[in-house]
Amino acid sequence: MEVLYKQCAGLDVHSETIVACVLLEDDQRNVTKETETFPTLTKDLFRLLKWLEDRQVTHIAMESTGIYWKPIYNILEDYFDITLANAQRIKNVPGRKTDVCDAEWIAKLLRHGLIKKSFVPPEDIRELRDLTRLRKKWIGHMTSEKNRIQKVLEASNIKLGTVISDVFGKSGRNLLEHLMSEGYIDSKEIDQHIHGRMAHKKSQIADSLFGTLTDHQLFLIKQSWMHLAYLENLISDIEKRIDNLLEKYQEEVNLLITMPGIKKDTAAIIIAEIGVDMGQFPTAKHLSSWAGLSPGNHESAGKRKSTRSVKGNPHIKTALCESAWAVSRSRNKRLGIAYWSLAARRGKKKALVAIGHRMLTIVYHMLQNHEPYHETQ
Repeated sequence: MEVLYKQCAGLDVHSETIVACVLLEDDQRNVTKETETFPTLTKDLFRLLKWLEDRQVTHIAMESTGIYWKPIYNILEDYFDITLANAQRIKNVPGRKTDVCDAEWIAKLLRHGLIKKSFVPPEDIRELRDLTRLRKKWIGHMTSEKNRIQKVLEASNIKLGTVISDVFGKSGRNLLEHLMSEGYIDSKEIDQHIHGRMAHKKSQIADSLFGTLTDHQLFLIKQSWMHLAYLENLISDIEKRIDNLLEKYQEEVNLLITMPGIKKDTAAIIIAEIGVDMGQFPTAKHLSSWAGLSPGNHESAGKRKSTRSVKGNPHIKTALCESAWAVSRSRNKRLGIAYWSLAARRGKKKALVAIGHRMLTIVYHMLQNHEPYHETQ
């Protein structure tokens, strides 16, 4: 089998230790093997760097084990060509399994070019990815707190949610803040706290606010309200940092938001998850498969058993399915028409994934060709 890399190393990464195996080939094609175990403390990672440099290693491979690979990658990425491998695809044959054997197996696979690189974006994109994922987490916590407040209101028979479409909109927040400060709202004071367009609902709002709110329930609402305000401040700070990181990619953001269903927040998620260099993915099909939006292919004896979508990146998959749901409301747009056509035949859930797949394919070509979205005639 052809040898691609004559000085390479395989790293078996764990929480506390790293087993490094170096394979070196000389001019007579004699291969020497060296194995060493290093702790994962920062000073030991630099010692690993020096050990690899002394042996003139050019290429390194390691498994993407949890998050343990990240500090190693951050230190070594400027010095070596690093291949981050999917652990499922480089499993060793059954038999005696040790950390030394695993490191040697990884080095042998790398030596012959049998390991496919996982996509690792540049450092600034990785920072953007951390921020967009954290924002998503905080938004989920905000939703939980809003649901908790709504639950307490319903328990006290305050039916504000049945009268106002958004309890946490401007009018709803004004009413809740007054309710928390005073413990009740007089019907004469409602005009001061609602939007002018809700004036015709004044009597309904007054009736919905008449409940049995106790001191205990009021305390629970205040606790959730303070947490909600704190999360909103956190999200505001995160969005400022996201905007700073996106300044470098403003051209790509402007391209992405030309597509129906994609706004700035979704564009930030797309850039954070797939980057802007589409050279990482040979084709749009490779990108769709990586994102988990491609139909599965389970076939045996000439019979197709399942086309269920494969597992992939859950963050971009969620974002594009949400965008697909947004674009479904535009029945005069090509993507909206395609959604309702598919939904009528295959159901709404499958239609969402299919339109998300189509949108990701379009995103790939938009970023590759630097062209905005346009409706076909």
